[in-house]
Amino acid sequence: MSYQALYRKFRPVAFEDVKGQDAIVETLKNQITADRVGHAYLFCGTRGTGKTTIAKIFAKAVNCEAPENGSPCGKCKSCQAIASGASMNVIEIDAASNNGVDNIRGIVEEVSYSPAQGKYKVYIIDEVHMLSIGAFNALLKTLEEPPGYVIFILATTEVHKIPITILSRCQRYDFRRIDIDTITDRMTELMEQEKVSVEPKALRYIAKIADGSLRDALSLLDQCIAFHFGKELTYDMVLDVLGAVDNEVFSRLLRHMLSEDVLSCIELLEEIVIQGRELTQFVSDYTWYLRNLLLVKNCGAAEEVLDVSSEHLQLLKEEADMADQNTIMRFIRIFSELSGQIRYASAKRVMIEMTMIKACRPQMEKNRESIVERLRVLEDKIEKGLVAADVGPGNVQGDNYVISGNAGGEKSSLPPMPKAIPEDVEQIVKQWPLILNDCPNPMKGYLKTARLSLGSDNRLQIYLVEGTYSDYFLKVPEHMEQVALMLSNTIGKEVEPEFKTYGQNENFEAKNIDLSKIIMMDIEEEED
Repeated sequence: MSYQALYRKFRPVAFEDVKGQDAIVETLKNQITADRVGHAYLFCGTRGTGKTTIAKIFAKAVNCEAPENGSPCGKCKSCQAIASGASMNVIEIDAASNNGVDNIRGIVEEVSYSPAQGKYKVYIIDEVHMLSIGAFNALLKTLEEPPGYVIFILATTEVHKIPITILSRCQRYDFRRIDIDTITDRMTELMEQEKVSVEPKALRYIAKIADGSLRDALSLLDQCIAFHFGKELTYDMVLDVLGAVDNEVFSRLLRHMLSEDVLSCIELLEEIVIQGRELTQFVSDYTWYLRNLLLVKNCGAAEEVLDVSSEHLQLLKEEADMADQNTIMRFIRIFSELSGQIRYASAKRVMIEMTMIKACRPQMEKNRESIVERLRVLEDKIEKGLVAADVGPGNVQGDNYVISGNAGGEKSSLPPMPKAIPEDVEQIVKQWPLILNDCPNPMKGYLKTARLSLGSDNRLQIYLVEGTYSDYFLKVPEHMEQVALMLSNTIGKEVEPEFKTYGQNENFEAKNIDLSKIIMMDIEEEED
């Protein structure tokens, strides 16, 4: 016999086997026991929560020759016929592919014929919200006053699409999402029956990813077992199969974002992409991680709210102390917006990179949360004794380059026009467009906005836009060395450029000399 998927193999056959829908099960059993069965039911709720399963069990129970406390016995001819799909009393209809008026008219005509065996004819219409308006209207009268031997069970995941005239004629049952503990216990029970060894932490992660759907959990578990067949299924194996990311990565990303280190965030994303992780799942999991941080920061007894191990909870508490509440809320808002956009995006990586930059640069946003975050950063710097002039990247001396901060403390006056521009500097400025063309990506993109100027010691100055552009060079000395080497090779002399920064909205020419304009002006005069 061919292999049968776990969710099909272990589909409940009696009310006692159903997990996570106790209130609905108890109500239906009481109706059967008291012989108060209704004529129309509406089962609504998210996928994989047991709507169709309970509908089939209910159909068996109302036709069972010897029901036991409202549950089908599973032994009589009626139960066995329904279980094997051979019964004429239970008719399943997929409204997604049978949604026209003619399909419903066929049902209306069949209703007039009483069941050949058993007490009831049960019509189970799955995904009923897919019916057309005409089909709903054709069903309306029959649904309101069917023969006494007919029961309609309508199942849907989108109850808001069903006309109110249909809703008012049905008993409505809302199936809730199944909690993580219930799903984990069920999977543990089934793995013991299957004699498959699975790490408990792996099962809990699968249960969390399933998002309240037991069927989805069993499908994911099936996939993981097949990938590592014959081995004990561990937490790391599950992460690998599902393309998910461990919490340690989220912790690193949070620290990079809090320190406004854009480059490290981008490099971390590169690692995730190389590992083949699913980016949509990564964004969703990181948003959930930030949510846990916020709860830890605001709830006294967070262990009662969060479904995490004590070891992970301790780590969350430590990280919650590092971050301000408003900062975490801003991160949650930014990544929640991304989560809603990325699912159908073609350039997912680019969208995540943009979001990371936005998270690290609160000055890019003008809303209240971002302003509060900018004030928090400023307060932190004041507490650490940093004056306004030192807010920039600082001064770092390298082998053949100098980095100086220019964050805009005191306003500097425009330096005097140089009497003579050194020949090697002039040569570099003239050939700057060619130098840019020879630059590798992404360095070329970061240098396109650079401005060339001259220092008091006649040294070439390369001004970079403050933020992502400057971080690419100032935080990675190898990139500055690469630029210095290219300049030296261009003119055949050793060049020691000085790297500086300027604000994106700053009037550069009001404080500095733009060499490219001076030299290009001289060239135009010579040509005239």
